[in-house]
Amino acid sequence: MNLPNKITLARIFLVPIIVIFLVVQLDFGKLLIDDYSITVNQIIGTLIFIIAASTDSLDGYIARKNKLVTNLGKLLDPLADKLLVTAVLICLVELGKLPSWMAIIIISREWAVTMLRQIAALDGVALAASKWGKWKTATQITAIIAMLINNFPFTFIGFRFDLVAMWAATLITIYSGIDYFVKNKHIINHTEK
Repeated sequence: MNLPNKITLARIFLVPIIVIFLVVQLDFGKLLIDDYSITVNQIIGTLIFIIAASTDSLDGYIARKNKLVTNLGKLLDPLADKLLVTAVLICLVELGKLPSWMAIIIISREWAVTMLRQIAALDGVALAASKWGKWKTATQITAIIAMLINNFPFTFIGFRFDLVAMWAATLITIYSGIDYFVKNKHIINHTEK
């Protein structure tokens, strides 16, 4: 197994560890600054999430640069991304930080586009990430991190950056999903024949 695929697998294996730190009742204490508080568990879970999310670009970059792109990597990379985002969104709902409808919209779009990519792959077509897909990923990761760290440092000025970022992520997610399906409707039409 090559290095990019190992990095992708590591991202998958980090998912349950993140979940444990975010939602299992471990008590490593709290960090308190004025009215702001965050558990050490959340800090650890957030740091692991940031590490896992940052490997998304790394594995693809290494694979393309060193001509190590494999079918396994093409399958595992989007799966790892979806597992990571899905798990953390569900944790945020469990923690009462994220409305479930937002999580459902984002998760549904993620898996619907993955299905479209798999259908295209069966026909030997690779769907590249669009500009909107890249914006979607960036806004999702930003919003998730803001929620994981309890809106720090915006708590001190009373601005709910975490909710604004999640609204932006949700709207861009919807738009990018529509964009993928509209631009690739020929793939769906082709499979119906």
